[in-house]
Order: sequence, then structure tokens, then C-alpha cells
Amino acid sequence: MAEFEYILNRVNEWIWGPPLLILMVVVGVYLTIRLRAVQIRHLWYAHKLAFTRSDDNGEGDITHFQSLMTSLAATIGIGSIAGVATAITVGGLGALFWMWMAGLFGMATKYGEAILAIKYRIIDEHKEMCGGPMYYLEKGLKSKFLGVLFAVMAAITAIGTGNMVQSNSVSSAVSSLLPAVSPYVTGIILFFITGLPLLGGIKSISRIVSILVPVMALFYFLGSLFILGINFDKIPHAFYLIFSTAFSGQAATGGFVGSTLMVAIQMGVSRGVFSSEAGLGSSPIAAAAAKTDSPGRQALVSMSSVFITTGIVCTLTGLVIATTDVLGMVGPDGNLITGSVLAMKAFDKAIPYGGTIVMISLIPFAYSTILGWAYYGEKSIEYLFGIKATIYYRIIYSILVIPGAILNLNIVWGLANAMNGLMAFPNLIGLLLLGSIISSETKLFDSVIKKEKKLQKLHP
Repeated sequence: MAEFEYILNRVNEWIWGPPLLILMVVVGVYLTIRLRAVQIRHLWYAHKLAFTRSDDNGEGDITHFQSLMTSLAATIGIGSIAGVATAITVGGLGALFWMWMAGLFGMATKYGEAILAIKYRIIDEHKEMCGGPMYYLEKGLKSKFLGVLFAVMAAITAIGTGNMVQSNSVSSAVSSLLPAVSPYVTGIILFFITGLPLLGGIKSISRIVSILVPVMALFYFLGSLFILGINFDKIPHAFYLIFSTAFSGQAATGGFVGSTLMVAIQMGVSRGVFSSEAGLGSSPIAAAAAKTDSPGRQALVSMSSVFITTGIVCTLTGLVIATTDVLGMVGPDGNLITGSVLAMKAFDKAIPYGGTIVMISLIPFAYSTILGWAYYGEKSIEYLFGIKATIYYRIIYSILVIPGAILNLNIVWGLANAMNGLMAFPNLIGLLLLGSIISSETKLFDSVIKKEKKLQKLHP
């Protein structure tokens, strides 16, 4: 097992090496410049659309809000709690800065993904919308090969990132608080509550996550703010460490073994992508199902999810860990505590039984993530093999939450990281080469916004 972990780490170093990191940065910066910093120009309007507008007359299966919640279901929670804890355990607090950078430019990337997803979506045999990178790579870029490559990796990534990582983090959290509960039991329970909702498709999934995500996000948000209020005097030093170690790495202190600049960047960007999914091409699959009268309008809604996950939830998690001085804690086995357990230790240190807050938040988040990624994987399978194959994928997907709950955390994270990277390559190439189409659609949408503002002035 140790040898397999070693090989997996080497594979991840290669996948998440300079080529992919540079490609992600280039695409994000390129789209930011070409779209005239759309993530800054329309940030407020994007959130207003997500929470107040519903294009019921537009083509699609779900509302803007349901699309956003489905996207957030697949990102907020494990990625922004366990993912942040893992990033700063390995890369130091400076990794959080690189998560922010990945999020800033990732907003433009995610906007571009959604624009293309809406523009090139189709209607399947069940009269449901189908879209995402596999469709815009085939129809927009005229590359069936890249479309198939993405769909294959997306179906596999859904099992690793969206399924096994989630059940693994939940079982770790449950075992930490309730040692008597076996990971096998956790896995079996997750199996039963996963299979049933998948039968209802995107409408069933979106209804469930539209309730779970806002409630649990608010619960975790308030708990984090309470801890930061208690440790308010430590926040300035935490920010100092984040910015100072972002460009130099973090020296060994206490149980923390230290990190280099490259490790901080790699962990920050990779976990930033894992948290927001910007560049992976997964969330535009959900965006394609949204009811909208314009590709640009839904693209702004999709973009806002990056700000919520990376800008808010990831920052809160990082600051809570930094201000409670739990970074570098060693467990009974002599290894550094990481993942969701580290976040729980931070909450426990500040609030009596505070780990319960993390656990209560983590389980519904993870569950909603499993459902959201099941949809992504299902649509990828439908693209590859047709709509009749999706039932078999649902069965396999549901069963695999059980081994996911009992595998070693490092192995699960390693596999998820590797598959995330491989999935990103064809999507990023497509975004780069289809930049002119994204730009032209944005210009059309900007003109629509200007007309709407003029009408509002004339008829307030």
C-alpha cells in the first residue's frame, strides 16, 4: 500500500506539474483580459441573478438558483473544508493565497465554460437538456476525440472526486467523533440514501440540494464567524502568514514539517480547482440544464459559485485553522492531522463540541456533492453510450460509496487529484481555442444588459 501511495504521489506531481498549472493560469488570464474582467465588472449582478431572477419562459429543466445550488453541491463542503485543510497542511498557509488566485481567474474560466455549455446544448430522448465540454468540444471545436476524452475522464472523476472522496471524508469525520461507528456502516448508509434520488434525474437532485446547501452553508458560516470573533486578535497575524509565506514557503514550526514555494503553489491551485471546479468542465454540465434566455446570464450565475466557495467558505476554513493554532497537530499514529479531521480539531479547540458543527455541516454537504457529481457522470455516460446506459452507471456509482468510505484518505485524495488534472486538459484546450466565441457571446450579452438598464431608467 505504501508503494502504491508513493507511485500515486509521483503521478500527481507529473499531472499537476508546470504544464497544467501554466495552462490553467493562461486560460484564466486570457479570458479575464479578453472579457474585460467580467468577474469584476458583473460580480454584483451575477449574485443578484442567482438569487432573484427566474427565467421560467426560457428553455431548460431547472432554475438559475437550482443550477447554482447543484454546482455548489458538487464543490462547497468537502473541497472547501477538507480540501483547504489538506492544502495548508501540506503547502502551508501560503497555499490559501494561491487558492484565492486560482479562484479569481477561475471565475472567468467558469463563466466561459457556462457560455459554451448553453450555446451548444442539445435535447435528449427524455426531453432533458444535455450540455458541457463534451458537446462544445465536438460541436464548437469540431473535435469528437476531445469530446470523448473529456466524457471518459468526467465519468471516472465523478466516481473519485464526487463519490469516493466524499464518502471517505464523511466516514473519517464520523469515526473521529463516534469511534464505535464503523466506516463500513457509514458507507452502507450512504449507499442507500444515494441510490433513490438518482432515479429522479436532475429535477430531483436540484430540489434536494436547493434545500440542503443553503441551510448547511449558513450553519457552517455562522459557526466559523463565531470562532473568528473569539480569536479576532489573531486574524491580522493569520493574514500576514498567508501573504508572507505565499512567495517563500512556510518554515517548519511545531509539528508542521514546512513547505516550499512550489509545494504551496501546487497545493493551492490544485485544491483551489478542486474547491471551485473552475477549469474542470464539470459544473457547466449542470449549467446547461438551466432555464435561461441568454447564455451570458447563466454564465454569470455559474461564475458566482466560485466566489462563494473559494472567496468565502475556503477563506473562513483557512482562517479558523490559522487562528486556532491547530496546523501541525499530530495524531495518535504519529502523522500530521489533515482533511476534515483537522477542521474538526480547530472547531473543537474554540468551541466545546465544536467538531460537531463541522460534522453536521460535512455530512449533508458530502451527500449533496455525491448527488451533484452523479449527474455529471451520468451525462458523460449518456454522451458516450446513449441514454440507456445511464441506469447501469447509477447502480455502479451508488455501490462505490462503500469502498470509498473505508479506503485510506491519502489514496482517495491522490486518485481524485490525478483524475481532476486529466479531466481538465481537454476542457482547457477547448476554452482557449473557443475564446473568440466566448468573447462574441459576452459582447451580445453586454448590449442586452445596457438595453435593460436604459429601460429601467425610462420605466423605474
